[in-house]
Amino acid sequence: MKILLIEDDARLAERTAEYLRSHDATVDIVGDGETGFTVAMAGEHDIVLLDLMLPGMDGLDVCKSLRQQKSAVPVIMLTARGEEVDRVVGLEVGADDYLAKPFSPRELLARIRAVLRRHTTTDAPSATIQEGALLIDRDRRVATVVGTTMELTAYQFDLLWALAEGAGKVLSREQLHNRVRELRGDPPAEFDPAVDRSIDVHMSKVRGAIASANDDAKGLIRTVRGVGYVLGGSA
Repeated sequence: MKILLIEDDARLAERTAEYLRSHDATVDIVGDGETGFTVAMAGEHDIVLLDLMLPGMDGLDVCKSLRQQKSAVPVIMLTARGEEVDRVVGLEVGADDYLAKPFSPRELLARIRAVLRRHTTTDAPSATIQEGALLIDRDRRVATVVGTTMELTAYQFDLLWALAEGAGKVLSREQLHNRVRELRGDPPAEFDPAVDRSIDVHMSKVRGAIASANDDAKGLIRTVRGVGYVLGGSA
């Protein structure tokens, strides 16, 4: 695998790159956001490891710009800021995963492999779910409403797929969170109630994407107060 590491801490960058190279990865290091964005847009790397706090153009701006330019390269955000709001914002602008510093190189490698597995396409028939006007193709990672493609981040796509798997059933935020972790190859973890707000924020974005694709379908996802969410069917 070919990795682009955008990190302004030269010592950390070299230490991280050395570990990844010892596991058969090719690693290119860039120390600022503007150059990192240009290199990432060239499409020569399998994944981007992106520091949040960069001089000039920060990591959030780099990731947002990549997605605005329709780059599908997987992105893992690396940052010393581990608060929930930072994780939510990082995922909102299109990051595929988020790892707070200090991190274990071994965990980073596991995250890289998990993200790349999710982005790998195969020749097997696509797994799809259709619920009314909504069609979700898991392997192509595309969701459409009456043929119009929804604009979703990687996390939001996984959240929609988790909801669609249980179409017609009310799923709690904890159930959705756990299923998304499974889909993303993350190990089981005790549910943090603080994640509720993150789920709500992302679900609001998914609903908005459905409405933007086709306003008549905006009621596909409903909130069941005190319980969770349901896609289609009857609560």
